[in-house]
Amino acid sequence: MTEPRGGPPTSCTRVLLADDEPLIRAGVRAILGAVPGIEVVAEAADGREAVGLALRHRPDVCLLDIRMPRLDGLGVAAELARELPGTAVVMLTTFSEDAYIAEALGSGAAGFLLKSGDPRELIAGVRAVAEGGACLSPSVARRVISHLAAGQLGRGVTARARVAELTGREREVLGLVGAGLSNAEIAQRLSLVEGTVKAYVSAVLARLDVRNRVQAAVLAYEAGLVPAS
Repeated sequence: MTEPRGGPPTSCTRVLLADDEPLIRAGVRAILGAVPGIEVVAEAADGREAVGLALRHRPDVCLLDIRMPRLDGLGVAAELARELPGTAVVMLTTFSEDAYIAEALGSGAAGFLLKSGDPRELIAGVRAVAEGGACLSPSVARRVISHLAAGQLGRGVTARARVAELTGREREVLGLVGAGLSNAEIAQRLSLVEGTVKAYVSAVLARLDVRNRVQAAVLAYEAGLVPAS
């Protein structure tokens, strides 16, 4: 475990990184360390250590490996949801861990990123969740949807009833959120300004009583607003 020294400026996004692979931690730290306004304030090699450091440092964002010793990323996410609801959790994953991603949806994770993904996606994801948004790697989102397919019929009726309370435009926006599009992409698709889309997304989250875009995306799929691929 390494804890970088020096306090970050108040405008800095403070990140805790937890992964039991030193090379992964080093790579992520190098990427984020080169970005103005983002600072890795602590690192953990296992899940239990991650919880302790999170409670100590109270970071804005926690990047969690799903598979870790002592306590896995799902367990860490659940504890942080209870103890530090203001800290956004992003799961780091590989394609072989799809089932774990689906489980993490219920724990309130704000995003899912591939360890092998583009560094720009990592940076954008950290910034997005720090501002209250979500980061969904399109390839991860598609695979999550496929894992939810088996239980879709049992939850579909409830989901459709909830979505029926939305306006037509809100349902349209929800469907695009479910497809993994960003606010900017939704704005372009619907010929709206990005600020208007952001307002629609906030209204949808509030009316559906979901925590973030990830949970909204799952509901959109269950309600049949997102085609299976």
